[in-house]
Amino acid sequence: MNDLVIAENVSKKLGAVQILKNVSFTIKSRELLAVQGHSGSGKSTLLGLLAGLEEADSGKIQINGTVITQLSEKDLSLFRRNDIGIVFQFFNLIPVLNVVENIGLPLYPVKIKHNEIFKRAKDAADKVGLSHRLHHYPNSLSGGEQQRVAIARALINNPKVIFADEPTGNLDSDNGKKIIELLKILNRDNGLTIAMVTHDNAIASEADRIIKLKDGEIQSE
Repeated sequence: MNDLVIAENVSKKLGAVQILKNVSFTIKSRELLAVQGHSGSGKSTLLGLLAGLEEADSGKIQINGTVITQLSEKDLSLFRRNDIGIVFQFFNLIPVLNVVENIGLPLYPVKIKHNEIFKRAKDAADKVGLSHRLHHYPNSLSGGEQQRVAIARALINNPKVIFADEPTGNLDSDNGKKIIELLKILNRDNGLTIAMVTHDNAIASEADRIIKLKDGEIQSE
């Protein structure tokens, strides 16, 4: 398997606080990676940098051959839309949109016909087991179902990699297990590369590899 994501000497400060210090590692294609660390260790900041949501102070991040740390804001935005899927702890669904509309939302800035958006959103819903809930609204869904919508939304552009920040952190243990099983299926059967931040040792143990951060540096791998 080739290295899909390469981080080299990535550093980030927040004010006077050094959040990350010369962090280097790779994520292989089709790998399921877990990033762990105590609160303040820099794990969520690291994921934000990898996903192009934050800007590194120094270092280089390369995804599928593209050095995203050298892209303009416009090109980075396009790269995120086309090549990266992002899943957050809090589902960030639009309350006035139903399931299929929430899933298809990333496609609306693209010049794609409405019926094609619906088809692709329905296909993504099928992958996460929500084909029976397409026209339901977020307030009628369980937490686990809302996170499935968020994962389907991240799948809509067939990304090269998904970055998930505490994808089970807002769920009870039963729904958390179901979400990690879903991510494992997407990784195993669809060949999707996934990097997730988690504080849960049981969830992390399901990954192919675990990187542990401490005080902004890799403690173990």
